[in-house]
Amino acid sequence: MKSYLILDDGTVYAGKGFGRAGEQIGEVVFNTGMTGYQEILSDPSYRGQIVTLTYPLIGNYGINEEDFESRQLQVAGFIIKDLSQVESNWRSSGNLHDFLDERGIVAIQDIDTRALTRHLRSRGVMMGIITPDPDPYIALSKLKASTQYAGIDYVTQVSTDKPYTWPLPTGVKERFKVALIDYGVKFSILNSLSALGCSVTVLPCASTSADVLGYDPDGIFLSSGPGDPARLDYAVNTLKLLLGKRPIMGICLGHQLLGLAFGCRTYKLKFGHRGVNHPVKDLDTGRIHITSQNHGYAVDVATVEDAAVDISHINLNDNTVEGLRHRELPVFSIQYNPETLPGSGDNGCLFEKFIKLMQSHRQNG
Repeated sequence: MKSYLILDDGTVYAGKGFGRAGEQIGEVVFNTGMTGYQEILSDPSYRGQIVTLTYPLIGNYGINEEDFESRQLQVAGFIIKDLSQVESNWRSSGNLHDFLDERGIVAIQDIDTRALTRHLRSRGVMMGIITPDPDPYIALSKLKASTQYAGIDYVTQVSTDKPYTWPLPTGVKERFKVALIDYGVKFSILNSLSALGCSVTVLPCASTSADVLGYDPDGIFLSSGPGDPARLDYAVNTLKLLLGKRPIMGICLGHQLLGLAFGCRTYKLKFGHRGVNHPVKDLDTGRIHITSQNHGYAVDVATVEDAAVDISHINLNDNTVEGLRHRELPVFSIQYNPETLPGSGDNGCLFEKFIKLMQSHRQNG
């Protein structure tokens, strides 16, 4: 089935449709990871986005029941070069085409994803449409009438509606109680915390400071999530009231929201950081971490100096802020995904840092 990807600037790419037949609008972004397509498809941080994978062969290890990062697929659409016709993995329970079709995700293959990625790097990410209609004028009129990515609060779409507790693994005893504010949490984050003995209560994104502290947690965790942090005044106002009450760790969107609560500004990156191979330098140790990232916004380095925080990590590709720590309070954040799924195993130590802060807070009252 002929299908087309048409971008907001009028660029047209012809390909073949797979997954669910139909049409879909979203912000077109790219991910440089070689593996992890199922985790990408189910990552809430991709809500509202049409994701391009730069690695050319996709679907070769099929789909399984273990690698979901949320209860549903989150991407608006999917763009690849070649769809594998054979799945070779002992865990595989199905193929990518049927998987996307059953879950309503419109996708396109036979696209020169290298050319598309170079275009997005040059012009910046932009809105696009996957459509069976080759008429660019009709497509552009639909794109013009659609709401831009930054104009939607996607966090309210992916956050839990009501609190729930994530179960501890068999044989692991509770050591700490953690209140996690869900801006679009991934299962692998919950699993990482629970494996360390954290009994995690997951709270809706609009929870107040009283709601959070009502669980009397040892620490507060701020999850990753989609969209523009500057839209989320309700979250920032809550975080301002939580600073100093408990140890806090924020990641990705949680990091950006903490930056805003500290008094920094955020801004939209030209084409974002999405992949499992981004080098980040820890300014305390000098160590270089290879990180998994998925974000389109960053904390403005020029606004950090006037806040009560220091930059703890930087991105070695573009020197953007990758970590913050408060100068006095037990609060820190990172811009990337420490749970390493998919991606490098370099960053599990950050959960241990959070554990130590909770231990210290409990001992010192």
